[in-house]
Amino acid sequence: MATAASTLTDDTVYPTSDGKPMAETDVHRDQMFDAIKTLDGHFADRPDVYVTGNLMVYFEKGDGRRHRSPDVMVVFGVPKKRRDLYKTWEEDRFPDFVLEITSRSTQSEDTDEKYLVYRDIWKVKEYFLFDPVEEYLEPSLQDYRLVDGEYQPVPRQHGQLVSEVLGLRLDREGLRLVFREPGGGRVILRPDEARARRAELALELAQTKARFADDARDSAEMERDYEKAERERAEAVAERERGARVEAEAEVAKLRAELDALRRNPPG
Repeated sequence: MATAASTLTDDTVYPTSDGKPMAETDVHRDQMFDAIKTLDGHFADRPDVYVTGNLMVYFEKGDGRRHRSPDVMVVFGVPKKRRDLYKTWEEDRFPDFVLEITSRSTQSEDTDEKYLVYRDIWKVKEYFLFDPVEEYLEPSLQDYRLVDGEYQPVPRQHGQLVSEVLGLRLDREGLRLVFREPGGGRVILRPDEARARRAELALELAQTKARFADDARDSAEMERDYEKAERERAEAVAERERGARVEAEAEVAKLRAELDALRRNPPG
C-alpha cells in the first residue's frame, strides 16, 4: 500500500498508511468493505455520523507512532466528510463503535493491544469482534460494551447481538456479518444492494401492471364479444319473430279473402 504523509506545524509526520496489508484474506477484506458500505448507507441522512474503516487514527498530538486503524468505526457528532486520516485532538471525538474483522493471525492484536487502547484511551462504547471463517473466536461474533470503564460481554438476544450505539441487531449469515433493524429484524442492505433490489421490484411492478393491463384488455374484449353475440342473437330472434308475424298476417289475409268470397257467392 502506498504511503502518503500529512505534516503539522510542529513537524510531526502523520502517515496515512502503516504499510500493513489491508486485510488478511479476501473474505476478511470483503466483510470489512461490506460493513462499512452498509453502515455508511444506513446513516446516509445523518450529516453528523462518520463511518469509515482501515483509516489511520492518531490519538496523541505530536507522536506519529500513536495510532490504530480499526477495520470499521463509527463516530457520532463529527461532520460526514472524506478524510485522509483521523486526528482525535482535532475532531475532539473518539470512535463510538469499532468492529474488527478478526483472524487467528490478528488475535493477539485484536483481543489485547487494540482492546486496551479502545477501552482505556479511546473509551469506545462498543467493541465488536467478528471471525468470519471461525478460526478461533467462539462464538464467532462478540460484543463488548463499556460499563464503568470496563468492557462487559453483551449477552445475545434471540441469537443476535444488539448494538445500543447503532440501534441495530447484528448476527451472521454464512460468512457474512449482517445488520438488522431493531424491530422486525429486516436485513439492512448495502446501497448497491438496495438499488438492485429497487430495480428488481420496479421491474416486477411494471410486469405485474402490464399483466393486469393485458388481462383487462382480454376481459374487455371478451365482454365486447359477448355483447356482440347477444345483440346478434337478439336480432336473429327479432328477425324470426318478424318473419313469423308476416307469414301469420299473410295467412290471416288469405283466409279473410276466402271468407269474403264465400259470403258473396254462397255455394249452391
